[in-house]
Order: sequence, then structure tokens, then C-alpha cells
Amino acid sequence: MNYSKFIYWASTIIMCGVFAFSASMYFTKTDMVRGFFDVLGYPSYLVIPLAVLKVLGIIAVLTKKSKLLTEWAYAGFLIDAVLAFVAHQVAQDGGAMFSIIAILATIVSRYLYGLIYLK
Repeated sequence: MNYSKFIYWASTIIMCGVFAFSASMYFTKTDMVRGFFDVLGYPSYLVIPLAVLKVLGIIAVLTKKSKLLTEWAYAGFLIDAVLAFVAHQVAQDGGAMFSIIAILATIVSRYLYGLIYLK
């Protein structure tokens, strides 16, 4: 395995891990997450749809069955992570670090995906 593929898979696993953890929290501790959404200023009815979309995005990125779905998954992950970063910064609750990790991992994974798989 060459260097680019190693970095691609490492960043993709980190990205998927962050979003899988997030989705699992949304499913298992829905009321707590709804409370966080309310505090951060986001509508709480988005919790379960976001969790479902995160799981579907992980599947799209890992399977690479459709270039279009994979691109949309990366876009959704980046938008979600940026919005989470902004919300945590505004709330000053110390939760921004996971968002920064998700943003960086998503950018690196998408960039290398383009180099490796979209030649």
C-alpha cells in the first residue's frame, strides 16, 4: 500500500469514527442530544434525520458504489462539522476539538479520494 492510500484510509477511518460516534450518540441518547441542539440554537427535530444521514454517508464513503453519493456524503460531513464547530465556539462549551478533527479528516480524506479514485 502506498503512502497516499495509507493516509487516505487513516483519515477516512478517523472521519467515519467521529461521525459514527456522533450518530450512535444521537440514537442512544436522543433526549440529551436534543437538549444540546436546543442550547446550541439548532432545531431538535433534526437529531434522528442527521443520525440516519451520517450512517448513510459512512456507507457511501466506505463502499464507493456511487461517485455522486460519495461526493454528497463528503459535502454533508464537511457542512455538519463546520456547523458543529461554529455552534460549539459560540456556546464555548469545549466541544470544538472533535469538530476540528472531523473537518481536517474530511478534507484530507476527500482530497486523497480525488487523487486515488477519481483519476
